[in-house]
Amino acid sequence: MATTAEHLKCKECGRTYPLEALFVCDFCFGPLEVAYDYEKIRRRATKERIALGPPSLWRYADFLPVNSKPEVDLQAGYTPLIKADRLAAELGLRKLWVKNDTANPTHSFKDRVVSVALQRARELGFEVVACASTGNLANSVAAHAAASGTEAFVFVPANLEIQKIIATAIYGVNVVKVRGNYDDVNRLCTEIASEKKWAFVNVNVRPYYAEGSKTLAFETAEQLGWRAPDKVVTPVASGSLLTKIHKGFWELSETGLIRRKAPAVHGAQALGCGPVAAAFQEGAEHVKPVKPDTIAKSLAIGNPADGIFALEVVRQTGGSIESVTEQEIVDGIKLLAETTGIFTETAGGVTTAVLAKLAASGKIYRDDETVLYITGDGLKTLDAVAGTISTYEIDPNFSQFEEEVLGDVLKGAGK
Repeated sequence: MATTAEHLKCKECGRTYPLEALFVCDFCFGPLEVAYDYEKIRRRATKERIALGPPSLWRYADFLPVNSKPEVDLQAGYTPLIKADRLAAELGLRKLWVKNDTANPTHSFKDRVVSVALQRARELGFEVVACASTGNLANSVAAHAAASGTEAFVFVPANLEIQKIIATAIYGVNVVKVRGNYDDVNRLCTEIASEKKWAFVNVNVRPYYAEGSKTLAFETAEQLGWRAPDKVVTPVASGSLLTKIHKGFWELSETGLIRRKAPAVHGAQALGCGPVAAAFQEGAEHVKPVKPDTIAKSLAIGNPADGIFALEVVRQTGGSIESVTEQEIVDGIKLLAETTGIFTETAGGVTTAVLAKLAASGKIYRDDETVLYITGDGLKTLDAVAGTISTYEIDPNFSQFEEEVLGDVLKGAGK
């Protein structure tokens, strides 16, 4: 299949570049993104054609910057959109859905971006893939590299959750723990990318990688019967996910697949690493870097590359970016689990807690059709909630069960 992508375009000055392994404008140092021939997409991407596609993100291949069908396909995407009535009732809402991306192959939305990045890297002739990661991306790059037999180097902060390190190393790739935070890791990877002919998925092939996030919007619209919701709530780390979800809805409108251009987009950050939220609350045009200090390590990017573009999107759509405390993050994880049956990592705790905050403040109305994006599995961050759960332990004795367990349960229920 011939790609509908036309060129790379600078998000700052608009200069264009060929579809190569480039990510920064030579003139103004602005970030590059993929530009498409939307008339060509309009002719190709009908609802009927999409419906006949595979049950994965590749059903939207006409919107993605690749030239051929994927050589390696772990079936990422097309994850459940769940009507969350009990969570909605708890928050005083009526029309709430959860987009559950924990159902991806390595249990996070990063499988979307890696699927696209790896395919494009192979098309560009790279034989080694790599990444800087706060954990989820490391898991996904490792899995895709293993499936394709590709050499991989994965760089992570040395203090990353052990669950995520194990879930990366198990695939037999080269895991490099760097003494420092994610921003230190990213600087090192940028330096290595300038010296080695490696495809760093979130550095030199970042423009292609980022496009995978759009498929969250495509799926949401299709699963809602080809319409955009009123509001969406999404986590913010680098800011790329938020901007690409918005771009996805815009592209569906531009090509005639939905009517509304985009929903109001709300972003969620932890107070311990909330530079974009702080800039939004202050009405600032730029994002001041911070030193991360939060249990939400997958969102712990103190100098977010797409922060200013996330600000533009939320202001343009009438959304907001909010931050929540560490306790609110844990409470958010438990609230989502107890009302939907979905166990999320700390990033999802941030997003759920921000949803609760938006509902309580009236920024999300009772009848707004709202989608909450949950991007990672709770098994990745067990330590965050390990000290907050309670269990019973008894002998194999019915009387003891009735007295110590059942009695306590009934007492707690007021019966």
